Amino acid sequence: MPLADLSTVKHRVQLGSPLPFHVRDGHGKLLLARGQVVTSEAQLQALCERGAVIDLADLQSAREEIMKAPREQLPRLWAGCMSQVSRTLRQTGGGFREALAEAAGPVQSLVERDPDLAIFQVLCRGHNDDAAYGAQRSMQTAIAAMLVAQRLGWEAAQCERLFKVALTMNLSMLELQGQLARQRTPPSEQQRSDLQSHPERSVHILEQAGIEDADWLQAVRRHHEQEDGSGYPAGCTDVGELASLARRADVYTAKLSARRTRDALAADVAGRQMFMQDPGHPMTAALVKEFGIYPPGCYVRLASGELAIVVQRGPTITAPVVARLTNERGMPLPRPERLETTARVHAVEAVVGEHSLNVRLPPDQLAALIAG
Repeated sequence: MPLADLSTVKHRVQLGSPLPFHVRDGHGKLLLARGQVVTSEAQLQALCERGAVIDLADLQSAREEIMKAPREQLPRLWAGCMSQVSRTLRQTGGGFREALAEAAGPVQSLVERDPDLAIFQVLCRGHNDDAAYGAQRSMQTAIAAMLVAQRLGWEAAQCERLFKVALTMNLSMLELQGQLARQRTPPSEQQRSDLQSHPERSVHILEQAGIEDADWLQAVRRHHEQEDGSGYPAGCTDVGELASLARRADVYTAKLSARRTRDALAADVAGRQMFMQDPGHPMTAALVKEFGIYPPGCYVRLASGELAIVVQRGPTITAPVVARLTNERGMPLPRPERLETTARVHAVEAVVGEHSLNVRLPPDQLAALIAG
């Protein structure tokens, strides 16, 4: 089996988290099995100094595992991959470039494998501290941007670059994003200054990490610029398609995210606002078409009065597949029931907020419904 020194891939090791590969000594003897935990930097360094190695096949299996996995296993893979991306975005020290590449690749494969489940990740909400909120917003924007780029027929390399642009364009303000989402007051003078400067500061972080892709860096620098010159920080009009699509995905997903001062917008309302704010632009049109008015993960009321969650885009934009959560009187069902909404009696009548439901399912159970 082809081997590599552990020291060359130690950025893949997240302290306190399950190992993604077996660790062996130079003679092939197993030291730590996949799934065991390295608890400290000192332990990791000791393994590297001992000459520990890993099987390269373990590194090459992520995409193959995703593409071959039964659909019901995809929520588990999503959860693990999203956690790895979140940790990576919040640890921009040594080895960040390599860690980002390793973390981003599997998520892109998951988006390709099941777009409906990818859309659910954009609508799913679940964050704790401020930096976690910022990392989640970055992931939601990246997923949305990639879905739209694929709809527009972009080449795979450009889709991958766009994904990384959207993931990293707010690296310098992840914690600030969470603070702003939680506070009721307008941004302070310092916060406004940090907002204005964050594109350039994010570029600096990437350059320090060894990123040399000029198109990637330029898109991060210009992701708040607009074609009419009204954007920032430079007010330029030569925005570029990477920055242009990343900005639109960011604006749209921000509408779907709740803040202390407002609830998350329903997908149909968010899409309508995008059309009104950016009429006729092909990127906006593709974005709204990709998500539709009833995207997977949104809650709806049926003509029967039952409440449900959308689990799959259907044959038409107005007829998604749903899982009923309550009966017509609003009482929770013993278990969710999948249902087509093409018949008039089961037609979707309206999008409803999560607060309208008496049923509270954790994100992993909701994801399982979508993958079911």
